Amino acid sequence: MSFSIAGKTAIVTGAANGVGLAIARHFAERGANVMFADMDDARLCEEVGKEAAKEENVRYFAGDLRERLTLANLLSATIDAFERVDILVNACRQITPSDPLDPDGDGVEQLLQQNLMTSLRMSQVVAKRMIKQAEAEGQEEAEVGAIINLSSIAARRANPALLGYSVSTAALDQMTRSLAVALAPHRIRVNAVAFGSVLSASLKGALQENSDYRTDIKDNTPLGRIAKPSEVAEAVQFLASDGAGFMTGQIMTVDGGRTLLDPVCAPAH
Repeated sequence: MSFSIAGKTAIVTGAANGVGLAIARHFAERGANVMFADMDDARLCEEVGKEAAKEENVRYFAGDLRERLTLANLLSATIDAFERVDILVNACRQITPSDPLDPDGDGVEQLLQQNLMTSLRMSQVVAKRMIKQAEAEGQEEAEVGAIINLSSIAARRANPALLGYSVSTAALDQMTRSLAVALAPHRIRVNAVAFGSVLSASLKGALQENSDYRTDIKDNTPLGRIAKPSEVAEAVQFLASDGAGFMTGQIMTVDGGRTLLDPVCAPAH
């Protein structure tokens, strides 16, 4: 089976920075048509503006994906640019601390909206388009599309300071399984990648502020290092490709073995 995604069209949300940007660039470099989507217009323009102007397979869209109209506009922009959509990568995610004992705080609600509902609604909108495409093309056996959600090992580990993030990613995992069953009859696969610490710009900043943090992560990761964004991107590519054609409803863990350790000894970050 092939792991190629060349010629396919992908929407990648959260693509202005971090892991989302790494995935979108990885896909474009491997021949996919990619719509980079994020609410940070300035950052998108800075990162991919020049590429979008000269590369036929790169476009970008700025908007708040928590708004239903924005979701529809993003899909329309993708169809206008590439005429179809085959892959959706929900990489739009937020990590903020929350006080588990604050009844007035709205951090959990905000993260459920950002990390769960945005991905759910985006998946619903794109899945409907994928089904419509298949019907128009008369596809009866070929795969119709693939949806990949970005989750976290925090979904399976207890860290009171990350209550909202843990709850929202756990909900995202269950959404992945539920949509996988719902969309299987339409030949759309839905999977997720749950990762631990990845050397993104935000983590680099945290490591500069606290040198002990790097040691703590490495000591609690059996492979003894922090993942590169490209390693998550490659896992996402696999799930988007024909090579994963019989995989759906799975949460692929990319964490260097971190979740294999006793949670008491290896707190999630």
